[in-house]
Amino acid sequence: MDNGVAETPGRAAQIPQDQVAGLYNRLAWIYDIWAALTESKARARALALADIGDGDQVLEVAVGTGLAFAEVVRRNPSGRNVGIDLSPGMLGKAEGRMRRHGLGNFELSVGNALNIGEADASFDVLLNNYMFDLMARDHWPRVLGEYHRVLKPGGRLVMSGMTPGEGSGSGIYDRLYTLSPRLMGGCRGIHMTGPLEESGFSVLSRDYVQQMLFPSEIILAVKE
Repeated sequence: MDNGVAETPGRAAQIPQDQVAGLYNRLAWIYDIWAALTESKARARALALADIGDGDQVLEVAVGTGLAFAEVVRRNPSGRNVGIDLSPGMLGKAEGRMRRHGLGNFELSVGNALNIGEADASFDVLLNNYMFDLMARDHWPRVLGEYHRVLKPGGRLVMSGMTPGEGSGSGIYDRLYTLSPRLMGGCRGIHMTGPLEESGFSVLSRDYVQQMLFPSEIILAVKE
């Protein structure tokens, strides 16, 4: 897909993988505020692109506090809804959200995108928000390989994440990352269309959204 966005090496991840769960356990109490201010438009677009129908088999990786997952479950009362995350603290928030909204048809568990404990070709839709932007690049091929493995042929992968800013003022977040990666939750701007295509996905669309100057890309891809 030629989306007019140059693929650049970008910044390296600064938070080691074995420290991510602990960092997000500590951020769980305030994460929803940050997400509402900077990520809600991108999440809404990701859900629209996922086009979840009742009866689908849906996996969300890096489910966080369940901001998108609650809507997934609402749309899919008779399908299978699975959510995994590295952080028990974030999952606890997600579990509470599901119960508050009276949602019962879901499975939440601690899990790692590097080794997804699900069978091959299990899911119609895989949703993943704000994860690759804090993950080291040398892990990307393995994770995308896992996504390709667990999706059915023609299955949809929808991803959102921080991307290099394309609008006025968005560079402030790159400067904040330079000052303190942990202040940004370990997230830095990345492009994912190239890595997806290299991993056997066909990228159908890439949207750019800027909210409170925070730059996000939302990608729809299908398993070839």
